[in-house]
Amino acid sequence: MSTFRVGVIGAGTIAQSHLTAYAENSDVDLIAVADMNLERARSVAETYGAKRAYADPHELLADEEIDGVSICTWNNSHATWAIAAIEAGKHVLVEKPIARTLAEALEIQQAVERSDRVVQVGFVRRHSPNCQVLKSFIDADELGEIYYAKASCLRRVGNPGGWFADKEISGGGPLLDIGIHVLDLCWYLMGSPKVVSVSGNTYDKIGNRANVTTMPRYKAADYDPDRNSVEDLANAVIRFENGASLLLDCSFSLHATKDSIDVAVYGEKGGAELEPALHIATEMHDSVVNIEPQIASRTFEFGTGFAREIQNFVDAGLGRAESVAPAWHGVEIVRILEAIYASAESGQEVLIA
Repeated sequence: MSTFRVGVIGAGTIAQSHLTAYAENSDVDLIAVADMNLERARSVAETYGAKRAYADPHELLADEEIDGVSICTWNNSHATWAIAAIEAGKHVLVEKPIARTLAEALEIQQAVERSDRVVQVGFVRRHSPNCQVLKSFIDADELGEIYYAKASCLRRVGNPGGWFADKEISGGGPLLDIGIHVLDLCWYLMGSPKVVSVSGNTYDKIGNRANVTTMPRYKAADYDPDRNSVEDLANAVIRFENGASLLLDCSFSLHATKDSIDVAVYGEKGGAELEPALHIATEMHDSVVNIEPQIASRTFEFGTGFAREIQNFVDAGLGRAESVAPAWHGVEIVRILEAIYASAESGQEVLIA
Protein backbone atom coordinates (compact mmCIF):
# COMPACT_ATOMS: atom_id res chain seq x y z
CA MET A 1 0.00 0.00 0.00
CA SER A 2 1.47 3.35 -1.06
CA THR A 3 -1.52 5.60 -0.34
CA PHE A 4 -2.83 6.23 3.16
CA ARG A 5 -6.60 6.71 3.21
CA VAL A 6 -7.74 9.06 5.93
CA GLY A 7 -10.81 10.20 7.83
CA VAL A 8 -11.00 13.08 10.30
CA ILE A 9 -13.36 13.15 13.30
CA GLY A 10 -14.17 16.74 14.23
CA ALA A 11 -14.27 19.79 11.96
CA GLY A 12 -13.14 22.62 14.23
CA THR A 13 -9.99 24.73 14.23
CA ILE A 14 -7.47 22.01 15.10
CA ALA A 15 -9.09 19.59 12.65
CA GLN A 16 -8.49 22.04 9.85
CA SER A 17 -4.76 22.04 10.66
CA HIS A 18 -4.81 18.26 10.19
CA LEU A 19 -6.92 18.55 7.05
CA THR A 20 -4.59 21.13 5.50
CA ALA A 21 -1.61 18.83 6.06
CA TYR A 22 -3.47 15.80 4.71
CA ALA A 23 -4.70 17.69 1.64
CA GLU A 24 -1.14 18.78 0.82
CA ASN A 25 0.38 15.30 1.33
CA SER A 26 0.85 13.28 -1.85
CA ASP A 27 0.78 10.01 0.13
CA VAL A 28 -2.76 10.67 1.39
CA ASP A 29 -6.23 10.10 -0.01
CA LEU A 30 -8.65 12.14 2.11
CA ILE A 31 -11.83 10.06 2.33
CA ALA A 32 -14.19 11.56 4.92
CA VAL A 33 -14.92 14.11 7.64
CA ALA A 34 -17.31 13.51 10.55
CA ASP A 35 -18.78 16.18 12.79
CA MET A 36 -21.90 16.34 14.97
CA ASN A 37 -22.91 19.29 12.77
CA LEU A 38 -23.47 17.59 9.41
CA GLU A 39 -23.61 20.83 7.46
CA ARG A 40 -20.22 21.84 8.85
CA ALA A 41 -18.85 18.38 8.05
CA ARG A 42 -20.08 18.71 4.47
CA SER A 43 -18.66 22.21 4.10
CA VAL A 44 -15.26 21.22 5.50
CA ALA A 45 -15.17 18.03 3.41
CA GLU A 46 -15.83 20.07 0.28
CA THR A 47 -13.17 22.64 1.19
CA TYR A 48 -10.45 20.02 1.64
CA GLY A 49 -11.53 17.60 -1.05
CA ALA A 50 -12.80 14.76 1.16
CA LYS A 51 -15.15 12.39 -0.61
CA ARG A 52 -17.75 11.93 2.13
CA ALA A 53 -19.19 13.64 5.21
CA TYR A 54 -20.81 12.02 8.23
CA ALA A 55 -22.74 13.30 11.24
CA ASP A 56 -21.96 10.15 13.24
CA PRO A 57 -18.27 9.20 13.66
CA HIS A 58 -19.34 5.56 13.99
CA GLU A 59 -20.27 5.69 10.30
CA LEU A 60 -16.82 7.02 9.45
CA LEU A 61 -15.17 4.27 11.50
CA ALA A 62 -17.28 1.67 9.68
CA ASP A 63 -16.04 2.99 6.32
CA GLU A 64 -13.81 0.19 5.00
CA GLU A 65 -12.04 2.57 2.63
CA ILE A 66 -10.39 4.38 5.57
CA ASP A 67 -7.00 3.24 6.93
CA GLY A 68 -6.38 5.89 9.57
CA VAL A 69 -8.17 8.64 11.43
CA SER A 70 -7.34 11.91 13.16
CA ILE A 71 -9.40 12.55 16.28
CA CYS A 72 -9.87 16.30 16.68
CA THR A 73 -12.82 16.49 19.04
CA TRP A 74 -13.26 18.04 22.49
CA ASN A 75 -11.06 16.46 25.17
CA ASN A 76 -13.95 14.64 26.84
CA SER A 77 -14.39 12.35 23.81
CA HIS A 78 -10.73 11.64 22.94
CA ALA A 79 -10.72 8.32 24.79
CA THR A 80 -14.12 7.25 23.45
CA TRP A 81 -13.24 7.80 19.81
CA ALA A 82 -9.63 6.60 20.09
CA ILE A 83 -10.76 3.26 21.52
CA ALA A 84 -13.57 2.96 18.98
CA ALA A 85 -11.15 3.69 16.15
CA ILE A 86 -8.61 1.14 17.37
CA GLU A 87 -11.33 -1.48 17.70
CA ALA A 88 -12.50 -0.63 14.17
CA GLY A 89 -9.01 -1.50 12.94
CA LYS A 90 -7.90 2.03 12.12
CA HIS A 91 -4.55 3.67 12.75
CA VAL A 92 -5.14 6.64 15.07
CA LEU A 93 -3.73 10.12 15.55
CA VAL A 94 -5.45 11.58 18.61
CA GLU A 95 -5.00 15.21 19.53
CA LYS A 96 -3.42 16.06 22.87
CA PRO A 97 -4.15 15.41 25.63
CA ILE A 98 -4.69 11.75 24.83
CA ALA A 99 -7.38 11.83 27.54
CA ARG A 100 -8.68 14.00 30.38
CA THR A 101 -7.68 11.57 33.12
CA LEU A 102 -5.17 8.81 33.73
CA ALA A 103 -7.98 6.25 33.95
CA GLU A 104 -9.18 7.19 30.45
CA ALA A 105 -5.60 7.19 29.14
CA LEU A 106 -4.97 3.71 30.53
CA GLU A 107 -8.11 2.43 28.80
CA ILE A 108 -6.64 3.66 25.52
CA GLN A 109 -3.31 2.00 26.30
CA GLN A 110 -5.06 -1.30 26.97
CA ALA A 111 -6.79 -1.04 23.59
CA VAL A 112 -3.42 -0.28 21.97
CA GLU A 113 -1.89 -3.39 23.55
CA ARG A 114 -4.71 -5.56 22.15
CA SER A 115 -4.10 -4.19 18.66
CA ASP A 116 -1.40 -3.93 16.02
CA ARG A 117 -2.52 -0.43 14.98
CA VAL A 118 -0.38 2.73 15.14
CA VAL A 119 -1.74 5.06 17.82
CA GLN A 120 -0.01 8.44 17.89
CA VAL A 121 -0.55 11.46 20.14
CA GLY A 122 -0.75 14.98 18.71
CA PHE A 123 2.42 16.37 20.30
CA VAL A 124 2.97 18.52 17.24
CA ARG A 125 5.89 20.52 18.64
CA ARG A 126 8.03 17.37 18.75
CA HIS A 127 7.98 17.35 14.96
CA SER A 128 9.27 20.91 14.55
CA PRO A 129 12.70 21.10 12.87
CA ASN A 130 14.19 23.02 15.81
CA CYS A 131 13.15 20.22 18.19
CA GLN A 132 14.40 17.45 15.92
CA VAL A 133 17.75 19.19 15.41
CA LEU A 134 18.20 19.54 19.17
CA LYS A 135 17.14 15.92 19.67
CA SER A 136 19.87 14.85 17.26
CA PHE A 137 22.46 16.72 19.36
CA ILE A 138 21.15 15.07 22.54
CA ASP A 139 21.02 11.59 20.99
CA ALA A 140 24.65 12.03 19.90
CA ASP A 141 25.52 12.80 23.57
CA GLU A 142 26.66 16.34 22.75
CA LEU A 143 24.91 17.65 25.89
CA GLY A 144 25.67 14.66 28.12
CA GLU A 145 23.16 13.47 30.69
CA ILE A 146 20.21 15.88 30.92
CA TYR A 147 19.56 16.54 34.60
CA TYR A 148 17.45 19.72 34.62
CA ALA A 149 14.81 21.32 32.42
CA LYS A 150 12.52 24.34 32.45
CA ALA A 151 9.16 24.54 30.70
CA SER A 152 7.12 27.73 30.69
CA CYS A 153 4.16 29.04 28.69
CA LEU A 154 2.61 32.21 30.07
CA ARG A 155 -0.26 34.22 28.61
CA ARG A 156 -1.75 37.42 29.94
CA VAL A 157 -5.13 37.25 28.21
CA GLY A 158 -5.22 33.76 26.77
CA ASN A 159 -8.25 31.89 28.08
CA PRO A 160 -10.12 30.77 24.93
CA GLY A 161 -13.35 30.36 26.90
CA GLY A 162 -16.07 27.98 25.76
CA TRP A 163 -15.31 24.28 26.21
CA PHE A 164 -11.64 25.09 26.94
CA ALA A 165 -12.81 26.82 30.15
CA ASP A 166 -15.25 24.07 31.16
CA LYS A 167 -13.35 21.57 33.31
CA GLU A 168 -15.91 18.82 32.79
CA ILE A 169 -15.24 18.91 29.04
CA SER A 170 -11.58 19.97 28.86
CA GLY A 171 -10.27 18.22 31.97
CA GLY A 172 -8.36 21.34 33.02
CA GLY A 173 -7.14 24.76 31.99
CA PRO A 174 -3.75 25.99 30.78
CA LEU A 175 -2.05 22.90 32.20
CA LEU A 176 -3.88 20.58 29.77
CA ASP A 177 -4.09 23.05 26.89
CA ILE A 178 -0.72 24.82 26.60
CA GLY A 179 1.37 23.61 29.53
CA ILE A 180 1.21 20.10 28.12
CA HIS A 181 3.16 21.21 25.04
CA VAL A 182 6.16 22.61 26.91
CA LEU A 183 6.09 19.83 29.51
CA ASP A 184 6.10 17.23 26.75
CA LEU A 185 8.95 18.90 24.87
CA CYS A 186 11.19 18.81 27.94
CA TRP A 187 10.21 15.26 28.88
CA TYR A 188 10.83 14.08 25.30
CA LEU A 189 14.22 15.78 25.10
CA MET A 190 15.18 14.39 28.52
CA GLY A 191 14.68 10.86 27.17
CA SER A 192 11.19 10.21 28.58
CA PRO A 193 12.30 9.35 32.15
CA LYS A 194 9.97 7.73 34.69
CA VAL A 195 8.33 10.26 37.02
CA VAL A 196 8.60 9.55 40.75
CA SER A 197 7.20 12.65 42.45
CA VAL A 198 5.33 15.85 41.74
CA SER A 199 4.77 18.98 43.79
CA GLY A 200 2.27 21.31 42.15
CA ASN A 201 0.10 24.36 42.65
CA THR A 202 -2.88 25.77 40.78
CA TYR A 203 -4.46 29.21 41.14
CA ASP A 204 -7.83 30.67 40.20
CA LYS A 205 -7.41 34.33 41.06
CA ILE A 206 -8.22 36.55 38.07
CA GLY A 207 -10.49 34.48 35.81
CA ASN A 208 -10.40 34.84 32.06
CA ARG A 209 -9.95 38.66 32.10
CA ALA A 210 -12.91 39.09 29.76
CA ASN A 211 -12.96 42.74 30.77
CA VAL A 212 -9.76 43.33 28.80
CA THR A 213 -10.82 44.30 25.28
CA THR A 214 -7.68 46.09 24.09
CA MET A 215 -5.72 42.94 23.27
CA PRO A 216 -6.48 40.28 20.66
CA ARG A 217 -7.32 36.78 21.88
CA TYR A 218 -8.41 33.49 20.39
CA LYS A 219 -11.99 32.68 21.36
CA ALA A 220 -13.63 29.28 21.13
CA ALA A 221 -16.73 29.06 18.95
CA ASP A 222 -18.84 28.63 22.10
CA TYR A 223 -17.12 31.47 24.01
CA ASP A 224 -19.01 32.78 27.05
CA PRO A 225 -17.25 35.32 29.32
CA ASP A 226 -19.09 33.97 32.37
CA ARG A 227 -18.18 30.33 31.78
CA ASN A 228 -14.95 29.40 33.53
CA SER A 229 -14.18 26.50 35.87
CA VAL A 230 -10.47 26.01 35.15
CA GLU A 231 -7.30 27.33 36.73
CA ASP A 232 -5.58 30.58 35.72
CA LEU A 233 -2.09 29.30 36.51
CA ALA A 234 -0.35 26.03 37.32
CA ASN A 235 3.20 25.33 38.37
CA ALA A 236 5.13 22.25 39.45
CA VAL A 237 8.44 20.67 40.34
CA ILE A 238 8.66 17.21 38.78
CA ARG A 239 11.29 14.66 39.80
CA PHE A 240 12.35 11.59 37.84
CA GLU A 241 13.76 8.17 38.67
CA ASN A 242 17.17 9.07 37.21
CA GLY A 243 17.50 12.07 39.56
CA ALA A 244 16.61 14.69 36.93
CA SER A 245 14.07 17.40 37.65
CA LEU A 246 11.79 19.69 35.66
CA LEU A 247 10.34 23.07 36.58
CA LEU A 248 7.00 23.92 34.91
CA ASP A 249 4.68 26.91 34.87
CA CYS A 250 1.83 27.84 32.56
CA SER A 251 -1.05 30.31 32.53
CA PHE A 252 -4.08 31.53 30.62
CA SER A 253 -4.37 34.71 32.70
CA LEU A 254 -1.43 36.35 34.43
CA HIS A 255 -0.37 39.91 35.23
CA ALA A 256 2.87 39.50 33.29
CA THR A 257 4.52 42.16 31.15
CA LYS A 258 4.43 39.94 28.06
CA ASP A 259 3.30 36.58 26.76
CA SER A 260 6.19 34.13 26.76
CA ILE A 261 7.21 30.57 25.96
CA ASP A 262 10.48 29.15 27.27
CA VAL A 263 11.75 25.60 26.91
CA ALA A 264 15.28 24.69 28.03
CA VAL A 265 17.27 21.59 28.96
CA TYR A 266 20.62 21.38 30.76
CA GLY A 267 23.14 18.54 30.71
CA GLU A 268 26.59 17.73 32.02
CA LYS A 269 28.33 18.67 28.77
CA GLY A 270 26.01 21.38 27.44
CA GLY A 271 22.61 22.99 27.57
CA ALA A 272 20.06 24.32 25.12
CA GLU A 273 17.13 26.66 24.78
CA LEU A 274 14.57 25.33 22.33
CA GLU A 275 12.03 28.14 22.65
CA PRO A 276 11.71 31.02 21.98
CA ALA A 277 14.60 30.11 19.64
CA LEU A 278 17.11 27.27 19.42
CA HIS A 279 20.47 28.05 21.04
CA ILE A 280 22.99 25.52 22.29
CA ALA A 281 25.62 26.22 24.96
CA THR A 282 28.73 24.11 25.54
CA GLU A 283 32.47 24.30 26.22
CA MET A 284 35.25 24.09 23.65
CA HIS A 285 38.95 24.52 24.33
CA ASP A 286 38.29 25.79 27.86
CA SER A 287 35.87 28.42 26.59
CA VAL A 288 32.11 28.78 26.84
CA VAL A 289 30.64 28.59 23.34
CA ASN A 290 27.12 29.36 22.10
CA ILE A 291 25.97 27.55 18.99
CA GLU A 292 23.15 28.63 16.68
CA PRO A 293 22.26 25.83 14.25
CA GLN A 294 21.62 27.23 10.79
CA ILE A 295 18.13 25.97 9.98
CA ALA A 296 15.17 27.58 8.23
CA SER A 297 13.59 28.54 11.55
CA ARG A 298 14.90 28.14 15.08
CA THR A 299 11.41 28.37 16.58
CA PHE A 300 8.19 26.38 16.17
CA GLU A 301 6.28 27.01 12.96
CA PHE A 302 2.64 25.92 13.02
CA GLY A 303 2.20 24.78 9.42
CA THR A 304 5.55 23.00 9.22
CA GLY A 305 4.93 21.26 12.53
CA PHE A 306 1.59 19.85 11.43
CA ALA A 307 2.89 18.85 8.00
CA ARG A 308 5.72 16.88 9.61
CA GLU A 309 3.44 15.38 12.27
CA ILE A 310 1.01 14.14 9.63
CA GLN A 311 3.89 12.79 7.52
CA ASN A 312 5.18 10.83 10.51
CA PHE A 313 1.70 9.39 11.16
CA VAL A 314 1.29 8.46 7.50
CA ASP A 315 4.76 6.87 7.35
CA ALA A 316 4.07 4.92 10.56
CA GLY A 317 0.71 3.74 9.23
CA LEU A 318 2.35 2.61 6.00
CA GLY A 319 5.08 0.78 7.92
CA ARG A 320 7.85 3.09 6.76
CA ALA A 321 8.76 4.66 10.12
CA GLU A 322 8.20 4.55 13.86
CA SER A 323 5.83 7.06 15.42
CA VAL A 324 7.65 9.93 17.13
CA ALA A 325 4.83 10.19 19.71
CA PRO A 326 3.47 6.73 20.62
CA ALA A 327 0.38 6.35 22.77
CA TRP A 328 2.26 5.40 25.94
CA HIS A 329 4.00 8.78 25.87
CA GLY A 330 0.58 10.42 25.99
CA VAL A 331 -0.34 8.23 28.94
CA GLU A 332 2.78 9.20 30.90
CA ILE A 333 2.23 12.90 30.29
CA VAL A 334 -1.35 12.57 31.58
CA ARG A 335 0.06 10.74 34.62
CA ILE A 336 2.21 13.79 35.39
CA LEU A 337 -0.61 16.27 34.77
CA GLU A 338 -3.03 14.40 37.00
CA ALA A 339 -0.39 14.29 39.75
CA ILE A 340 0.05 18.07 39.50
CA TYR A 341 -3.67 18.60 40.06
CA ALA A 342 -3.68 16.06 42.91
CA SER A 343 -0.72 17.77 44.59
CA ALA A 344 -2.33 21.19 44.21
CA GLU A 345 -5.57 19.93 45.76
CA SER A 346 -3.90 18.20 48.70
CA GLY A 347 -1.18 20.78 49.28
CA GLN A 348 1.35 17.96 49.44
CA GLU A 349 3.89 16.30 47.20
CA VAL A 350 2.51 13.31 45.30
CA LEU A 351 4.68 10.19 45.09
CA ILE A 352 4.25 8.00 42.02
CA ALA A 353 5.05 4.31 42.29
